[in-house]
Amino acid sequence: MANKVVRIILMIVLFIIFFEVGLFSSYTIVTAEAPNVQGLIEMQIDKVAGLLNPEKVNDALIKDPTPINITNKKDVGLAMENLSNVDGVNVDSMNITTRDDTNSKNLTVNIEALGYASPNSTSGQIIISQTPSYKIIASADATYKDAGIRVKTNTLVITSVLKLY
Repeated sequence: MANKVVRIILMIVLFIIFFEVGLFSSYTIVTAEAPNVQGLIEMQIDKVAGLLNPEKVNDALIKDPTPINITNKKDVGLAMENLSNVDGVNVDSMNITTRDDTNSKNLTVNIEALGYASPNSTSGQIIISQTPSYKIIASADATYKDAGIRVKTNTLVITSVLKLY
């Protein structure tokens, strides 16, 4: 039994030594300089200690976003339309989620919606397409009021506008 424990410990030590030698040699190849052994080992210890820190366990556990309903979808749609420079936003396709506690008074919400481009004119004909041209992603602050959750349109920030093909 003692031989098996010694063998397991020896294998772990050899793995760590092999890993460190590989790290130092790859550092030498990439930077063309001698490795700072103390700095590399301290960096590894800091990273492992940061992962095992019990105060940061909540940061590592990411919960799924909670879908919510808002009371001012049309106002948010108009604000998204103005900020993203598209010709229309489909408020029916809006997906509003939050990672904050829905029982708190102030929330940060993420908003995804489909946007439309201006009609194409080809050889004198105007072709109106019902297919969306853009996916707009935004974030904003929201507050819980008597009637429900209301997004503050003055805090709306467009994160990205993706062209759909």
